[in-house]
Amino acid sequence: MTTTHTPLLILGSGPAGYTAAIYAARAMQKPVLISGMQPGGQLTQTGDIENFPGFPEKISGSELMDRMREQAENLGTTIIDETAVNVDLSKRPFTIVLDSDNICTCDALIIATGASAKWLNLPNEENLRGFGVSACATCDGFFYRNKRVAVIGGGNTAVEEALYLANLASEVYIIHRRDELRAEKVMQERLLSNPKIKPVWNSVVEDYIGEKDKGGLTGLRLKNVQTGETSELSVDGAFVAIGYAPNTDLFKGQLELDKAGFIVTQSGRPQTSVEGVFAAGDVQELYFRQAVTAAAGGCRAALEAEKYLSSLK
Repeated sequence: MTTTHTPLLILGSGPAGYTAAIYAARAMQKPVLISGMQPGGQLTQTGDIENFPGFPEKISGSELMDRMREQAENLGTTIIDETAVNVDLSKRPFTIVLDSDNICTCDALIIATGASAKWLNLPNEENLRGFGVSACATCDGFFYRNKRVAVIGGGNTAVEEALYLANLASEVYIIHRRDELRAEKVMQERLLSNPKIKPVWNSVVEDYIGEKDKGGLTGLRLKNVQTGETSELSVDGAFVAIGYAPNTDLFKGQLELDKAGFIVTQSGRPQTSVEGVFAAGDVQELYFRQAVTAAAGGCRAALEAEKYLSSLK
């Protein structure tokens, strides 16, 4: 076990974390970034990105994150591919324990731990995860070439998943509890005009049908929320796309969180309820949840952290 001190530590390696590292490194702060369980964050699960400035020919989420990481490292960021398992913000310097039992201490902390996919928590869900049930089409869609799949949800995430899967699967069902989608209009138009995608309106999934040791998922048990009627839909794969929950378990009881678990920050600024601790990206973003807004948040957090560290001298 070793203990390492750094003036500025960044938790998280999505667009918020990497952007914070880039700005902090250029300010000669010599930041240390802990990449976490999913280096690159949620964006590594995204296919082609059309709306990140500077990439007119599109870029994949994984490639964008790889390039951000390389830029941060080239500027002087030290990246540690481990996960924080314990954080103590009650005394200074702040203490972060990693899964290797190594310890990092820091004078300022930027939290960019992002969010994780929500699940339906149905009786057979845990049993069939990885055996027909997934929360990432770009991760697992390859296994469903020319097969029937379903996407559960009605927002941007669900529509993105369905459009991606339509390039692989023979049929894609999108299951939504309402009679219209919540996604952006342009994305709805793309989905509804795709002959491979079939909406299943006013319906919820009551459970998954299938057994892990007998071929995995074979279908879904659906319930119409208006009539109460139940039915079964035969599919080989089901992708849950109902949103994300912030990764803030480490900070419960130490930072102010809202009812949904997001870190509370000052209006338009990255300051949290603890001086010297800043938050950026989806871990504190309730509304926009875009790569570019996460990057902007990382920039703000790095600039404020630099000011804070200067005040300590």
